[in-house]
Amino acid sequence: MEKKQDNKIIAKPFVKWAGGKGSLIKQLIAYLPSNFNEQEDITYIEPFVGGGAMLFYMLTHYPNIKHAIINDVNQDLINCYLLIKKDPAKLITLLMRMKDEFYQLPSIEDRGRYYYQMREKYNEGGFSIKERAACFIFLNKTCFNGLYRVNTSGKFNVPFGRHKTPKICDEAVIMADHKILQRVDVFAGDYNRITKHLGKKYNFIYIDPPYRPLSGSACFIEYTRNVFDDAEQMRLKAYCDMLTQKNCMIMQSNSNSVDSDGKSYFAKLYDTYYINQIKAHRFINAYAGKREKETELLIMNYVNHQ
Repeated sequence: MEKKQDNKIIAKPFVKWAGGKGSLIKQLIAYLPSNFNEQEDITYIEPFVGGGAMLFYMLTHYPNIKHAIINDVNQDLINCYLLIKKDPAKLITLLMRMKDEFYQLPSIEDRGRYYYQMREKYNEGGFSIKERAACFIFLNKTCFNGLYRVNTSGKFNVPFGRHKTPKICDEAVIMADHKILQRVDVFAGDYNRITKHLGKKYNFIYIDPPYRPLSGSACFIEYTRNVFDDAEQMRLKAYCDMLTQKNCMIMQSNSNSVDSDGKSYFAKLYDTYYINQIKAHRFINAYAGKREKETELLIMNYVNHQ
């Protein structure tokens, strides 16, 4: 039942996001439940939506998804989703103003100063909610490598990216996303809040939490001030067990993390689940001659036809 799109502009992420799944979509959908296309009334849920690559793909290509629920702990990110859903024209107006101010500056140094002024105002809470959402996107488009990182005080601290021509306002994408988000309920906070919003029929839940480090010596990436440690991984496992009892179909992405005993952390934690390995398009080594594709895990509570 996957539906091909004829339109040139389709819904896709409006920000760049660390760990985004855009390059892995084809591998992920290959592991959808074998009866997915046979379902007529699917509720699609993402408790850790991030940039939404999987969300936008699924809602664009599978018309049997009648309703969707997304959540993220990052309130500023969720404010962007809400503004795109409810008032995209306002967001476009605000972004166009920022874009014009940015591009009117004659040098990269001047643009850098503008970036840091916007970052400081953002961190000081100097914007209205709608202006803050626009500034969030502006900073994402003009910062270094599209990263989102905060310090221990919760202040956004990514440096200026020195991009020559960043696309600060992608009006076509915003409007395509606006159309898709009309059938999506949007929440911010802990992922467990979505339980009361489960659909009455077929629920498919894609879970993309902060990844566990590949080894015990690695550091966690700061996504928010909340560190997603092993206690959080175990809490998420208990949550998956609860969803399984409610007959939800679950697919979770995570790292192929190995403990000091050389054994897979997630193979032990999810010992009653089905686990497959996929190759990610992210590289572990900074040196070109030593790059290898990183292996990620797909953890499912159902048997796939593969």
